[in-house]
Amino acid sequence: MNTSINLDNTEKAFAYKSDKALRKARFLFRFMKSAALVKLATKITPWLIKSGFPIKKLIQKTLFEQFVGGQTLEATGIVASTLSKFNVQVILDFGLEGGEKDDQHYDAAAEQFKKVITYASTQQNIPFISIKITGLTSVALLEKLNSDLLYLEKIQDQISFETRINELPNEELNKWNKLLARVDSISQLAAEKNIGLMIDAEESWIQEPIDVIAESLMKKYNKEKVIVYNTIQLYRQDRLNFLKNSFTHARENNYILGTKLVRGAYMEKENKRAQKLGYSTPIHSTKVATDLDFNDAVKFCFSQLEFISTIIASHNESSNLLATDQLISLSIPLNDPHVHFSQLYGMSDNLTFNLSDAGFNVSKYLPFGPIEEVIPYLMRRAEENSSISGQTTRELNLINKEYTRRRL
Repeated sequence: MNTSINLDNTEKAFAYKSDKALRKARFLFRFMKSAALVKLATKITPWLIKSGFPIKKLIQKTLFEQFVGGQTLEATGIVASTLSKFNVQVILDFGLEGGEKDDQHYDAAAEQFKKVITYASTQQNIPFISIKITGLTSVALLEKLNSDLLYLEKIQDQISFETRINELPNEELNKWNKLLARVDSISQLAAEKNIGLMIDAEESWIQEPIDVIAESLMKKYNKEKVIVYNTIQLYRQDRLNFLKNSFTHARENNYILGTKLVRGAYMEKENKRAQKLGYSTPIHSTKVATDLDFNDAVKFCFSQLEFISTIIASHNESSNLLATDQLISLSIPLNDPHVHFSQLYGMSDNLTFNLSDAGFNVSKYLPFGPIEEVIPYLMRRAEENSSISGQTTRELNLINKEYTRRRL
């Protein structure tokens, strides 16, 4: 067993990219180094798309090819096949954004998720798919059901979730029951096809009903193996305790906890809303505090590995190294089925491919869908790379290193 893990080996990191693809990636990350250009592009691109401006081809040849698996489900097979050559698996994600739609739209989304599950079950290296609850129901309904626990000082002001459900008007209760039916039918198919179902985390003001749904699905489908995973955003101050409480609930109800650990994706929105409405932000005030909670979450999950299946979804090199060191020090097999690493397609290839080469279970989170549908996702990727301190520089330095190596 090779336990000497070098995450800076660019030859392994970019072996799947041709010289042409590497040059395109270098151009793209150079562009994303300019926060001002990215901010301008993210503002005008959605408007240009809606107005019919001929910009789709440019997007497809740049951001889309870098971060998306294709416009159709079948197109993802090309990327998945390439990744499989390097023992990298795939988490398929239909690029569906939430919004206030009708039942016909939500039912169609549920059917699309089922198609993704069925397709994944026919592929050798697609063990997971990802879904967003806001693609299956009204955001307003989720917000109404969400507790104000984060924002109220007195715990006695809280109303139980069951009471909130019972107090819903018939129309909204019907919407809730339809949502439960949709997610259960999706989960049942995932269980039948043995495909892991990751439920994305979303904003704090709609997260509680999502957690309730995830917990009920895990209780039903995670008895003998892990099918359903809830996502925990460790930039929230309360989530480490939430993880521990989730584990306690799982043991009490005799199911295996499935959890995907992330730092978080809505920090700016969370802080702005907290400031606007006058409550304390649920987000940690420092990156150090977030990192500590994330690393403690990894350690906690590994200490209970028989009963917790963990997806370490991180682009942070230190956290990935900490996780690998923990596995090695605890004499846990590097490819233990309850441990999986994951990064976004198009980012942090040095982590993905070097971890895979060392023998760990690793995947790429691979979104797909029509350009119009994945534009919000692409804009977030561009903003994330330009706003996270050093992210674009790190990506670009690694690409340049490999570019230079190939020219020698």
